[in-house]
Amino acid sequence: MLDIQNYGSFVAAILVFQAIPGAGTIAILDSTARNGRRAGMAAVLGTLAGDAMLMTAAVAGLAALLQANPMVFQGLQWFGAAYLLWMGGKLVFARADGDATVSADRLTSRGYFRRALIVSLTNPKVILFFIAFFPLFLKPHASPMTLPVMMLHVTILSLAYQAALVFIGNLVAVQLKQISSARVIASRLAGVTLMALSMKLASRIHRRGIDGCTAQPV
Repeated sequence: MLDIQNYGSFVAAILVFQAIPGAGTIAILDSTARNGRRAGMAAVLGTLAGDAMLMTAAVAGLAALLQANPMVFQGLQWFGAAYLLWMGGKLVFARADGDATVSADRLTSRGYFRRALIVSLTNPKVILFFIAFFPLFLKPHASPMTLPVMMLHVTILSLAYQAALVFIGNLVAVQLKQISSARVIASRLAGVTLMALSMKLASRIHRRGIDGCTAQPV
C-alpha cells in the first residue's frame, strides 16, 4: 500500500503497541468506570489528539531536537513523571465519602478529554518511538504522502482498539456498580498503578542521568 513495506507487519506492530498497557489505557478505563461510555470516548479522543501531536512532532523532526538537547528531553520526562505521581496520589488519597464522588462525577466530557490529552503529551518517549518506528516500514525513495498515511493507520487502529476498551470496560463497570465499594477500590487501584508508573519512569530517568554523568570525561 503506497510505499509502506511489510504492510502486514506494520499493522500487527501497531496493534501490539496498543495492547501494551500504559497511562493512556488507565486514563480511558478510569474515565469509563466513572461516567460511562461518553466519558470514556472523550478520554479516547484526548489520547488520540495527544498521539497525533506527538506523531506530527516526530515527523517534523522534534525528536532530533530533543536528542540534541538532552536537558530538554530530561525535563519533559521529569514533568511527565511528576504529573502521573500527582494524578495517582489524588486517586489514592481522595476521600471515600459522597462529596469526593460527586466532584469526580461532575467532570465534563471536556475535562476527561483534557486529562487524557495531558497524559498522552507528558510521555515524550513516544516521539522517539515514532521516529524509530516509521522508517522500519518505509520503502526507499518513498512518496512524501507515505508518512501521513502511516500516521492515519496508527490513528484509525488506535481508535478501534481504544473504543473497544471503552465498551468492554463499561460493561465491567456496570456490573461492579452493584458492589458499593467497587468505585473506591477501582480508583485506589488506578491511583496506585499510576504512582507505580511514575516511580518506574523516575527511576529510569535518574539512572540514565547517573550513567550520563559517569560517562563524561573528567
